[in-house]
Amino acid sequence: MKYISNKIVCGALSMLALMGTTACSEDFLDEDAGHKVTDALLNDETGALKMAAGLYGNLRWHFGYEWAYGITLYGCDEFTNGADLTSECWNTYDNRLNPLDCTPALGAANKNCPAVSALWDEMYYGIATANLVISKAVNVENEAARNKALGEAYFLRAYNYYRLFCQYGGVVLQTEPANGEIKKDYQRASEDETLAQIISDLEQAYKMLPTDKWRGNGTWTKYTAAHFLAKALLYRQSERCASWASKYDKSTDLNRAISLCDEVIKACPLAADYWDLYAKWTGVDCKNEGLSEILMAAEHNEDKSTQGRFGNRTYNYFDPQFSNFSGGWVQRGQYIGGMDFQRCRPTEYTYSVFDNVNDARMWKTFKTVYGLNNIAKKDADVMEANGITEDQVPDIGNEGIIFILNKKSDTRFDGNPYGTFGRGGDAHSFVNPRTGKWVPNAFVTFQDGKYVLNTYTGNTATSNVFCGINKTADGSRTAEKGDAHRDVIMARTGETYLVKAECQVRLGQYQEAINTVNVLRARGQWKQGENRNYYTDGSMAFLKADGGDNDNSTANANSVKKNKDKAGNILTNTQAYYATMLHTNTYYLSTGIEETTDASDLQIASYTQLPAEDVAVLNAIGATSDYDRMLNFIFNERTRELLGEWNRWDELARTGLLVKRAKAFNPEAAPNVQDRHNYRPIPQTFIDQLQHEDGTNLSDAEKKAWQNPGY
Repeated sequence: MKYISNKIVCGALSMLALMGTTACSEDFLDEDAGHKVTDALLNDETGALKMAAGLYGNLRWHFGYEWAYGITLYGCDEFTNGADLTSECWNTYDNRLNPLDCTPALGAANKNCPAVSALWDEMYYGIATANLVISKAVNVENEAARNKALGEAYFLRAYNYYRLFCQYGGVVLQTEPANGEIKKDYQRASEDETLAQIISDLEQAYKMLPTDKWRGNGTWTKYTAAHFLAKALLYRQSERCASWASKYDKSTDLNRAISLCDEVIKACPLAADYWDLYAKWTGVDCKNEGLSEILMAAEHNEDKSTQGRFGNRTYNYFDPQFSNFSGGWVQRGQYIGGMDFQRCRPTEYTYSVFDNVNDARMWKTFKTVYGLNNIAKKDADVMEANGITEDQVPDIGNEGIIFILNKKSDTRFDGNPYGTFGRGGDAHSFVNPRTGKWVPNAFVTFQDGKYVLNTYTGNTATSNVFCGINKTADGSRTAEKGDAHRDVIMARTGETYLVKAECQVRLGQYQEAINTVNVLRARGQWKQGENRNYYTDGSMAFLKADGGDNDNSTANANSVKKNKDKAGNILTNTQAYYATMLHTNTYYLSTGIEETTDASDLQIASYTQLPAEDVAVLNAIGATSDYDRMLNFIFNERTRELLGEWNRWDELARTGLLVKRAKAFNPEAAPNVQDRHNYRPIPQTFIDQLQHEDGTNLSDAEKKAWQNPGY
């Protein structure tokens, strides 16, 4: 048998080795990852399906390291950098973001700065394997098996080219396997050609993929393809394509996209409660990972033999650096679902765009309370340093850190009637009026009509104090820095509604767009009888008694950080968990309203009367026409519904809103961001290897012509 070229096998095997992590179905997990890849394997029904299963592993790359947020969330309006500057240049757009990979020698803070070449290389690995499956799967006699394998291959090729297109524009289109040939005379396709290839592949995937998740959770279905096909058609009618897309009928593209969205919405309904998507994650392969709303996910589990190179590291990126600023009162460990790497710090815009009274999504997304899990100082010293009384001194299990997510118009904390705010290491006197206890770390978002949450460390550009989000929290980790085991949602029906609504906006159907968004907002309202003061997140997977599916294997061990009570006793991880996970939030402290279990109302009656939160954003960016107002409203709603869900940069660049919104709402990006940043630089490592067909090297002028403008 003739073995496939090593160049292709490199990409294929890297995914085959990961195939066991791409679904919750036992059969899918147990696919044989150790075989040799041969032409004969791909001529066989079973072999073709195994090879197609290997395609799923390529998704896990997106969430293995710092590029997860660096290329998707940084440099936009929702997040800025914290004090850790690992990926700073992707947020600030300074001169380190250029065609060369940013290393410490070239100004990076450390070796983990996302490389410009990373996405380019990894997407082409996946494309190479997809090409191989497409070329060989046609030999499979069983039509159903052949279509499944082909559908999956066409989908991954389309998805990878879509990611490349979003970041770089026109790219190299390689649709045939290399078969051992080393090629260096590539041509760069136009944007039109690249997006046409994406749409063509998605059309093929849409026709061939089954409607059911036949491999188990994580299976790409007809509806996964429909969602991305709708996005691709919408992209073609978006601002970044305006210079060449006029030959495509706007109404045809957008109405087809709406029809596809309706198909997805009907077949894959929304989860009943926003909690279920992220916060109520109860453990590895838990029930909520199979929600019908989830259209695509990078699958993970705890089987180390199938883990491969890229584990789930996303739990590191959204928490503040609590172990550093808390003064020792809150220690980190696997009993807290997130590590405090403080990469993604929400901006003032992100806190402000929510209706903090009526939008339950805010309180089911932001983690506003950390319980006190270590006694850092003696009672007498705490009383003397902070000017509090003995009955106000907190104990294990009281509040250790709180974030008050109030509004700019809120005057309740002006003049510090409940004491001053501050970090655990700074003297301050805030006593929570709801508990009567001093809080070692207490922070308000707005005071005296000013945004102050970024001021508690003295440097507003690199603060490690912020209220983070919980969408990646994972209490199943068995070590403080161990890999997470939860799936990472990459597409869901909640976004499908917003794709449909944007298509309606582009067709001038503004009230119809409001009606579409109102469906999401109805889910986001507080329900009758709901406890607005209750909180949970994926930390709950740590203990069965607190809602997890199983006890963490480290539950009875002493805590890694040696959390101690007032008597000096070291807490077990279980004790540290209960001390930390208080299942409460700062809702009533943040809003000042009377306690209620009534339902709330987020419904918008007319596009001419948008919520106050939206009007403030529209005024800040000067959006006055109906179209601009509604397009930006859709992006505000994207924040409320999809915050932190890995596509903000792509979406803002698509619509031409990146520069305007980054300048308005991201203080660290504002000084440098400009129009050229709607595209990423083509990796110089790729350009430098290009040659003419006769083997001669490209001239400097020819290399420059390959590069995106401005780089």
